Amino acid sequence: MTSVTSLFAPVEADLSLLTENLKKLVGARHPILYAAAEHLFGVQGKRIRPAIVLLLSRATLPGQDITPRHRRLAEISEMIHTAGLVHDDVIDESEVRRGVPTVHTRFGSKIAVLAGDFLFAQVSWYLANLDSLEVVKLLSQVIMDFAEGEIQQGLSKFDSSLSLEAYLEKSYYKTASLIANSAKAVGVLSGVSTQLAEDLYHYGRHVGLAFQIRDDILDFIGSPEALGKPAGSDLKDGNLTAPVLFAIEENPYLEVLIERQFSKPEDLEAAIALVKATHGIERARALAAEHAHTAVQCLVDLPESDSRQALVNLTEYVLKRIH
Repeated sequence: MTSVTSLFAPVEADLSLLTENLKKLVGARHPILYAAAEHLFGVQGKRIRPAIVLLLSRATLPGQDITPRHRRLAEISEMIHTAGLVHDDVIDESEVRRGVPTVHTRFGSKIAVLAGDFLFAQVSWYLANLDSLEVVKLLSQVIMDFAEGEIQQGLSKFDSSLSLEAYLEKSYYKTASLIANSAKAVGVLSGVSTQLAEDLYHYGRHVGLAFQIRDDILDFIGSPEALGKPAGSDLKDGNLTAPVLFAIEENPYLEVLIERQFSKPEDLEAAIALVKATHGIERARALAAEHAHTAVQCLVDLPESDSRQALVNLTEYVLKRIH
């Protein structure tokens, strides 16, 4: 399987610069926030969101270097993502993220919430300085979508009647909106046609949905070491995902276990076994593959380049990643 490092080779130097810039951008104002920034951006995550922005920037500007505005957009996309994670970890009471203690575990919940808020405030400032009202609207929508996704997830916990459409909508809000709107923002900054900007949006949307569905599959088949959390954590919390929804269609008894919120000691283990015994995971894989393949079709009007090929290869990586 292609590694993230080799996949992002066309923008490897750009990503290294981005990581250093993020620490400076976020941490300069206060020692505690600087420590939180070092903690957040010093951990080597996959950096998929800014990598997509940088790859699209190079793909839409053939023969040119990435502009400072494109670089700032990549930084903004990672800041939004990280702010969302910080707040998610507080809400979910997660102790570990990417193999290290979460911000609220290390600094306390108050600092974590403030750090997340500070990141969102920084995003607003840097967005305004891009001098593009359309980009401001696109990325502001992402922040609203994050909140909408969290609300939907909170209201649908242990709801076995959740439809696949509602699940995909929630997945769009929580994961795909950032990738989709950032991708379209690249097109705006690069001055591409309206149609190509829309194609870039749909590339991001479908990649984001494929990514989230794969994430939800890994909740059942991933190793706790790779995931940094026990298998079945999402199900235990009442977050019903594609594998579960497909499994319910085959074995309605799963509904009984979910609706009583796994109140008996053996319920969660039994539910996980039921999901694995059905075609739920297989059907979720097929759904993720459908979105990944649709994403590739959205790139047909981009000129051939190493960056374009990396964006194509990314869709395969998303389907096969193990963490």
